[in-house]
Amino acid sequence: MATVETADTAVAEESGVRRRDFINIAAVSFAGAGAVATVFPLVNQMNPSADVLALASVDVDVAAIDRGQAIKILWRKQPVFVRNLTDKEIGEANAVDAASLRDPQTLAERTTVGKENWLITMGVCTHLGCVPLGAAEGENRGEFGGYFCPCHGSHYDTAARIRKGPAPRNLDVPEYEFLSDTVVKIG
Repeated sequence: MATVETADTAVAEESGVRRRDFINIAAVSFAGAGAVATVFPLVNQMNPSADVLALASVDVDVAAIDRGQAIKILWRKQPVFVRNLTDKEIGEANAVDAASLRDPQTLAERTTVGKENWLITMGVCTHLGCVPLGAAEGENRGEFGGYFCPCHGSHYDTAARIRKGPAPRNLDVPEYEFLSDTVVKIG
């Protein structure tokens, strides 16, 4: 019987696969699968959540917004101001020398060609992230007729450019495009 075991062992060693090699390969494979199963959820949690992906862009019907009115909508959990500027507000914005501003931009740089009366900005103060007043009827619009941040007193003009206060730059303009005369896609 000793000769049979020796013959089996000799055959196994000649083919190059031993029992110990098989156990090592199986253990390493099992550990690798466990590492992937552990790391995948950690990496996957860095992806945007479903509610953020759902709001990657939003379509806004601006037909009901009269001249001089503004609305506030939510996009990516942040407020966005959509304002239909009057001819007077456009004139006031264009009368300001952009070079004299802290963050020099003209109204034309902040609006779309052919739709200069539509000003679309993020409703977040660039100082510390408060929501400025001025979008709703009767709210304080500050000294320059645009927006006023009640947290630290930043005043924005009719083109949402910083004119007074601690805010370092103008209200940000998100990416947007007009899909038709009355529908704008933000994002």
